[in-house]
Amino acid sequence: MSNGTHDDDVVPNDTAHGTHDVHSDADTAIRPVGSLSADQVRNVLLAATAAPSLLNTQPWRFRCTPDAIELYTDRDREVRTADPDHREMLLACGAALLNLRLAARAEGAYPMVRLFPRYDDPDLLASVRLQGRRVITPADRELAEAIPRRRTNRRPFHPTAVSLRARNELRRAAEAERAWLAIVSGGKLPDLRNLVHQAHWTQQRDTEFLTEFAMWTGRDGQNFDGVPIRSAGPLPEPQDEWVLRDFSAGTGQRRIPGKDFEPEPLIAVVGSFQDTPPAQLQAGQAMQRVLLTATVHGLSASFLSQVVEVEETRAELRKLLGGGLWPQTVLRIGHGTPVPATPRRSLEDVMELNGKRLAAQSG
Repeated sequence: MSNGTHDDDVVPNDTAHGTHDVHSDADTAIRPVGSLSADQVRNVLLAATAAPSLLNTQPWRFRCTPDAIELYTDRDREVRTADPDHREMLLACGAALLNLRLAARAEGAYPMVRLFPRYDDPDLLASVRLQGRRVITPADRELAEAIPRRRTNRRPFHPTAVSLRARNELRRAAEAERAWLAIVSGGKLPDLRNLVHQAHWTQQRDTEFLTEFAMWTGRDGQNFDGVPIRSAGPLPEPQDEWVLRDFSAGTGQRRIPGKDFEPEPLIAVVGSFQDTPPAQLQAGQAMQRVLLTATVHGLSASFLSQVVEVEETRAELRKLLGGGLWPQTVLRIGHGTPVPATPRRSLEDVMELNGKRLAAQSG
């Protein structure tokens, strides 16, 4: 199976071994917003930054106003070769937005979201007004509580099948965010596997891709972004039916004999009804609701990103699914074992104040 290219195991830098003073510059930018106190806003922002992203680049920025939290893209964290159209950047920011919404509801606020609220600022993806009070539903509370537990699991899964109930809830999770989820099975599964292999080898022949991939992977764990070795999963082996990426720069551990990847993984495609930036941002929210729903059911997930990163194979995947909808991400879902957490950037690194980034202000 593929390990995917997202890394989303979360130990926020603010609460782990970060290099910034937790209660310094970030406190200046984190202020009461709408009906939430500054401490509640901090909790909401920490939840937002727990989202998955391509190669764990964490391509988001936030700004607090008296009434809203604003979500921006961080263009300095582009992955130009694998994601030239910024589609996966928007998926990641959509996932952060879904976390922000759920966390705000868990704090008792009602989030009113406007996507792309200013035509003159395309980097401003969403404005989330936090007004009034509303009791969170039990289902959304479960999802909010799952945010810190959800992690990309690149290890082999157990061969136990995902239940029909869980599959149906995964579909409903995508539909709740005005997107769709298709489970690939039967005769289409070998076709998808071939497309993943094709995409993988296309990227392996691209020196710019390999340079970019190496820059973000195989890290020693002291960084607060990229994929650390401890989250890379086992090294690829010849018997693997689904192509594996090596996120460890060749330093990962070999698996125990007999611990191969599951023979019949659950493969699910999250997609959108259009392929515009708003639709991609919406699909990111759907992707995250699906991942959190999987977590609630005790399931693990990783990504098969190659097939949607290569234009030709993404087009073929769209045909495989009927041709009417746009595939945005491909998930491998199953029953996994616990995996270690990886850190996140501090809030100081992702916050803005008066149009300037706090990290830059603090020198």
